Amino acid sequence: MIKKKVYVTQPSLPNLRELNPFLKKIWQNKILTNGGHFHQQFESKLCKFLKVPYVSLVSNGTLGLIVALKALNLRGEVITSPYSFIATANSIVWNNLKPVFVDIDPVTLNLDPAKIKSAITKNTSAILPVHVYGNPCDTDQIQSIAKQYQLKVIYDASHAFGINYKNKSIFNYGDLSVVSFHATKIFNTFEGGAIICKSKKMKLKIDQIKNFGLSDVKDLTAIGLNAKMNEFSAALGLLQLKKFKTNVQKRKKLDRIYRNGLNNIPGITCYEFTKGVNNNHSYFPIFVDENYFLTRDQLILKLKKNGIIARKYFYPLISEFNIFKKKNFKNNYPMANRIADSVICLPIYESLKFKDVLRILNIIDSKKVSN
Repeated sequence: MIKKKVYVTQPSLPNLRELNPFLKKIWQNKILTNGGHFHQQFESKLCKFLKVPYVSLVSNGTLGLIVALKALNLRGEVITSPYSFIATANSIVWNNLKPVFVDIDPVTLNLDPAKIKSAITKNTSAILPVHVYGNPCDTDQIQSIAKQYQLKVIYDASHAFGINYKNKSIFNYGDLSVVSFHATKIFNTFEGGAIICKSKKMKLKIDQIKNFGLSDVKDLTAIGLNAKMNEFSAALGLLQLKKFKTNVQKRKKLDRIYRNGLNNIPGITCYEFTKGVNNNHSYFPIFVDENYFLTRDQLILKLKKNGIIARKYFYPLISEFNIFKKKNFKNNYPMANRIADSVICLPIYESLKFKDVLRILNIIDSKKVSN
């Protein structure tokens, strides 16, 4: 008999008693959106918590990417990774730009700087790298290339909340960074996200674009959209900040159990974070090669039959979706293909029980096709 299903993630939520005072305040103020009290407070708290200059809250990470690209007045082509969630490329297309995919680094799985230069053309205006699983890109090399060719850099930092790199927030690199507060992320506000920028002028521009393009004087300064975060999500975010560090520590313990249990299983390799970078433990990816007695897809099915819902993050490559195939994108990404064909993200979240992790390890280690 299959036990209760264990999903790849489960959102962390505050106690309802903690949330009620915030809800009462919202009900009293009658302000649900348009930069209310909690919205302003949350932006301020995030700046301090993350140690970044300016934060602009948005209703979700995808709209954050769309607004960020719009704010930089880009034209032509944007170099990005095929190994990501589809929102990365969608945001480029929504801005009437062309995504140009480049293969990934075999260790970090991020955009490979060595492959970027050959993809640059006279039409290239920006680079949109992804901090995959929260592991930082090679920001120095990417910035060097961007400077040489006068390109903008927007980081898709959807997975990277709380990550520090070279003694500062990962969000401080590039021209703009975008983070997601989706329900599946380690830090969630139900739905939500933020754009991090370096100047007051840019924040004002982003704030205008996300508010239909309206300025403070009610003039239309740009063709904008409605991407504002609501008061409920902002209030929830304020509560979530209080428990973030504790949640990371809980996930860290689960990560350690996984690694100890998988260490000696032939054909199974764990993803490694860059040394010196604090892992926020958003994901726990493993890779299945020919030395394991099952294929990757057979292992996924075996886990599912035992009530373990793991996921192939990220499969297929963005370039393999039909809409991009129709645009004649060539599949010339051998490393990204190899990783996409072998990856499994195992369940990891704050309330995941140790006994369930041990059960997952037993299923993976067992030579039985189905337990």
